[in-house]
Amino acid sequence: MNAPPSLVPPDELVGEALGRLAAVSHGAGHPEWIPPAVPVCAERLKLAIRRAELDRGEALTVALLLAVECDASVARMVAAVQAPVAGARVLAGLAASLFANEQVSVAGLWASRGVAAGLIAWGDETAPLPERSLFMPPWIAAALSGFTALPPGVSDLTQPQVLLTGAARELAAVHARSLAGENPVLVVRAHCPAEGEAMARAIAGAAGLEPCCVADVEAPGLATWLAVMARLPVIHRSAAPGEPIDLTSLDLLGAPLIVIAGSDGQILSARWRCEWRAAMPDESEREELWRGWGLAATDASAAAIRYRHSAGRIGELGRGLAANATKASLDGIAGVMKASGGRIDALARRAGADVHREDVVLPAELGESLRRLIDRILLRNRIHENLGSTIAARYKPGVRALFTGDSGTGKTLAVHWLAREAGLPLYRVDLAALTSKWIGETEKNLSQLLDAAEQGDVMLFFDEADALFGARTDVSDAHDRYANSQTNFLLQRIEDYEGVAILATNSRDRFDPAFVRRFDMVLEFPLPDAPARRRLWDCHLGDRHSVSSQRLDRLAAAVDLTGGHVRNVVLAASARARAQSRLIESADLDAAIVEEYAKLGRTAPSLPSG
Repeated sequence: MNAPPSLVPPDELVGEALGRLAAVSHGAGHPEWIPPAVPVCAERLKLAIRRAELDRGEALTVALLLAVECDASVARMVAAVQAPVAGARVLAGLAASLFANEQVSVAGLWASRGVAAGLIAWGDETAPLPERSLFMPPWIAAALSGFTALPPGVSDLTQPQVLLTGAARELAAVHARSLAGENPVLVVRAHCPAEGEAMARAIAGAAGLEPCCVADVEAPGLATWLAVMARLPVIHRSAAPGEPIDLTSLDLLGAPLIVIAGSDGQILSARWRCEWRAAMPDESEREELWRGWGLAATDASAAAIRYRHSAGRIGELGRGLAANATKASLDGIAGVMKASGGRIDALARRAGADVHREDVVLPAELGESLRRLIDRILLRNRIHENLGSTIAARYKPGVRALFTGDSGTGKTLAVHWLAREAGLPLYRVDLAALTSKWIGETEKNLSQLLDAAEQGDVMLFFDEADALFGARTDVSDAHDRYANSQTNFLLQRIEDYEGVAILATNSRDRFDPAFVRRFDMVLEFPLPDAPARRRLWDCHLGDRHSVSSQRLDRLAAAVDLTGGHVRNVVLAASARARAQSRLIESADLDAAIVEEYAKLGRTAPSLPSG
């Protein structure tokens, strides 16, 4: 509990209420009782009374209830005056008799403004109203006494620190001015809860308030407590695309409200409301944030250019640098990113293979196309600069590419190399976990995935993506209509995606043509020719084998397997050789080749001797 501010012992109202109690006590033959100087926070008490619009009698009743909660001698005197009927709680009949000159009555207290404001609460005794007890909720009593006791369902903000840009802080001050309206709802749209709470803190700070999380609004007097404590309530809500965020139960809370929501969900509320959507910081703003987390100017500039991170993700990485005692540098950021992709870790699987260019056997033209794709990824934040207004008006920095080709032609290996060259964590999307038979669930899962991927600035890899992004069909029943509406949603969502997504399929024809148009690049991975197959054998075998170069030349010419199948052959041959503690020999490769063809349902070619 914090130290009480500006206590006045006693307040005028409290003094008068206790004086009435002392007079009744003396008239009943009790020894003379000198009312104690009960310290209360006069400013807060006056604010509560003024806010609830209490008349003089109700205000005196509230003052007496406050004194009972704050001083044991007052509680004992109340018990003595009411003996033998009840204990130390003020009965409604006693309050009515003490303040009869102010027209206080039992029935009037039952329907009083003090009850509506939560300053007066009725006990649950099974007794007539005059013999029912009155009390003040403890969190209200603590507040009016100058202390802090959080009501049920209220807590302090718990999300970790996030730095905001100067532009965001200016916007927070603009939104803070709207709090002067008639209890508005401010909807903060942020992918990252920590960034949302940082935005809420900025709004509250600009308004001279302190934010607090509210999970339950049933606590009596919550609005009064918020007002006297200068607190701004904050709630977290999220919804899938098309789902409502129903705030109608909060409309009766007589206090301004901040709702931290994700990117989706329609707000349902009768209150006036406005929205503030967290913007992706531009390059100069990202540099500002990185410098705030301790990076030198050169590294901060390089990180701002290379990574497209939100303020929330930059805060997460900055905290990771500090927690791991890692030097605040560009290399340090890359190390923290390898350890965690943020919220995406709960939605997709990390793929961490360290693939180099020499590990990927591709035709020269395809290799050049992949290099251009890497440039597109690295320059995605700048390529629209100094171009025409039509591009600038609609430009989104997302990069989407489609890899097509037979299984084993190197698509997955190329994606790993792309991620390494671009310096982005790679996440492979589990389509089985993403799709659902329930209407709307697939869209919800994909939306959450893409939001988290944008927040973490990672590379998403959709393998066999035609299962999710397949072509639309002719409508013959409700299932077709839903399937097509799902495809339409995916089409729009992937176009709006501002991260890097690589989709792979064995057949381009399985994709909806509208999807193909939205890809920045479509790359065809061909079956390897003989020279390419020769390089594949070298890449997979290494130099720890006894197979001659001439023999490998002949195998490359005769065995028309893709890179993935060559990998399987080499692993099977290695198992045979290691079981006998020797190097791989030609016979091991021959046996493994026959087995691999059998797996494919094909007859192995005649293998060259030697």
